[in-house]
Amino acid sequence: MQNVIQNVVDALSLGSLFALTALGIGLIFGIMRLINFAHGDLITIGAYALIVPSSAVDATMYIGDWPAPAIIVAISAIVIVFAVICERLAFRPLRNANPSVLLIASFALSFFLQNAIIMIYGGRPKGVNLWPELGNAIFVGRVRLQLLQLVIIGMTMLLLALLALFLRRTHIGRQMRAASEDFMMARFLGVRANRVIAVAFAISGFLAAVVAMLYVVQSGNLTRNMGVPLVLAAFVATVIGGMGSLVGAVLGGFIVGAASVFFQVILPPEMRLNRDACVFALILVILLLRPSGLIKLKAVEERV
Repeated sequence: MQNVIQNVVDALSLGSLFALTALGIGLIFGIMRLINFAHGDLITIGAYALIVPSSAVDATMYIGDWPAPAIIVAISAIVIVFAVICERLAFRPLRNANPSVLLIASFALSFFLQNAIIMIYGGRPKGVNLWPELGNAIFVGRVRLQLLQLVIIGMTMLLLALLALFLRRTHIGRQMRAASEDFMMARFLGVRANRVIAVAFAISGFLAAVVAMLYVVQSGNLTRNMGVPLVLAAFVATVIGGMGSLVGAVLGGFIVGAASVFFQVILPPEMRLNRDACVFALILVILLLRPSGLIKLKAVEERV
């Protein structure tokens, strides 16, 4: 029973990171039909923002010594500003272009940001020690759990609840929902496109900042492409959950996380290197049964 509980917590923790990343991708796709692969690089920017640029060689100087609230505000502000700037300079001029053009633009932006990080910080991996106290273990009954895992799960649940309230109870949130249903009709009814899309990118940037901080605490390493595996897993989660569905993106994130932990547990040690192959085989089966994803939105189907 202890192992079962530990595996469930591991699955929820990993799935939470995937779900938050998928939520940032799904939020933009729902409004713009843009699959923003540069979202992973926003996560990387949030992680590297911990380091003072002058310490590109010696990564011992970083803002991780600040109080936790100051770190959260600073990192969130930096990533949100980058997200809004990327929307304004890279995606707004191409807003009426073909979706394939937007996709290529997101790849180009991703490579640009990765190489910009190399120019500023260098190409070598760096180590940080952010909030080491979260690595401590706590006991729930006889089960030994890592505090960080519980924080990740709790933070994800909180952000999901706050986002749901924002989308349902605020004026701009209702405008975003209307834009995701029918963007052209929403504009005819007075919804300001630039404002709605900028807010969507800002929220996406905030989610990327949260993922960045949690992921840095978990791994302790910074690399120029550290956000790429997260965004690839999140993209898969968005597809199997249903493109354009925020609920589906979250559900898909937890499914991918649970599948990764499940195969890590049941596979023999000599086959665990093939875990990802088993995960993607399961995803292929899901897509064969549900080609449109687990939650199919009529609005997205009509727009496609």
